[in-house]
Amino acid sequence: MIEMKTPAEIERMHVTGRFVAEVLSEVGRIADVGVNLMDLEHHVRGMIKRRGAESCYWDYSPSFGEGPFRNVICLSVNDAVLHGLPHDYVLRDGDVLTADFAVMIDGWAADSARTVIVGTPAEEDQRIVRATEEALEAAIEAARPGNRLGDISAAIGAVAEDYGYPVNTEFGGHGIGRTMHEDLHVSNKGRPGRGLKLRPGLTLALEPWFARTTDRISYDEDGWTIRSADGSRTAHSEHTVAITEDGPLVLTRRESEEPPVSRK
Repeated sequence: MIEMKTPAEIERMHVTGRFVAEVLSEVGRIADVGVNLMDLEHHVRGMIKRRGAESCYWDYSPSFGEGPFRNVICLSVNDAVLHGLPHDYVLRDGDVLTADFAVMIDGWAADSARTVIVGTPAEEDQRIVRATEEALEAAIEAARPGNRLGDISAAIGAVAEDYGYPVNTEFGGHGIGRTMHEDLHVSNKGRPGRGLKLRPGLTLALEPWFARTTDRISYDEDGWTIRSADGSRTAHSEHTVAITEDGPLVLTRRESEEPPVSRK
């Protein structure tokens, strides 16, 4: 069932979203050459505890994955892009790190992801990160009352096509609110003018992710970590967005975040 949120409920999600943004800003700040992924995991655990939030990941046991998930943040490196399990790995110069984070505060969830490059960035890595950021902004712009769900998917797919990146449609965006995953799958590729008509009160997690040279994925033995099937590098950007009468409202926007500048 799709639940439409009231303006007051959206504001409560916005409270959660601001904390999610704060955590991802902190992860981006401290992720550096020589930092262990488990140090990031434990740092985030401390932030959650101090805020009185509840992790959406801890004990998460969906149909995919080999649960329960026993971490509070997904950390995926290089060819890993989704559901990366934090483990004993020390970040190296040039690593591409995706951090995906979702919590609940007072019964309302928010979900966001960002990809950062540790140390010296390679041009091709910067390019794919920028592509996901541009695709996310295009998706947000399409999330307006009167548009269709397919308009969001088509906007993401168009950016991927423009950059020359293939698109996997197995994992994408989703509804969000009282739980991390609510009804509605938002594909990262689709046809404009198709699907559910967008109305004020709809809240979605939009999350374009691309691999450089494949749309196929593989799973690690841990049952969670998803990688590009050919080992090519990846990137992932995500925001929780509310559709309002005045247009899209990004609930997880980071204070220092600036709109991406296209340099294809």
